[in-house]
Amino acid sequence: MKIVDTILECIGCLQIAISPIIISILLAAAVYYYKQDRIGLILSIIILLAGIITGVIWATRIYRKRGTVNFMAKVSSNPELDKEN
Repeated sequence: MKIVDTILECIGCLQIAISPIIISILLAAAVYYYKQDRIGLILSIIILLAGIITGVIWATRIYRKRGTVNFMAKVSSNPELDKEN
């Protein structure tokens, strides 16, 4: 079961890290679309790297604090569905 737990934690880390990465991709694309020269390219790369670093740091911090599976379960839970009619 240790292998399954490790795989689930890795999937949780990827899910947590992907949010800032997607946001940075959109911002970098907007910057490069607005300014299509060397400076725009450099700014886009910096934005992308900042998003990747932020995502990795955030996912690592959540993993160490409480576990990514617990975090994702808490984020995706819906208390309205838990109530009985």
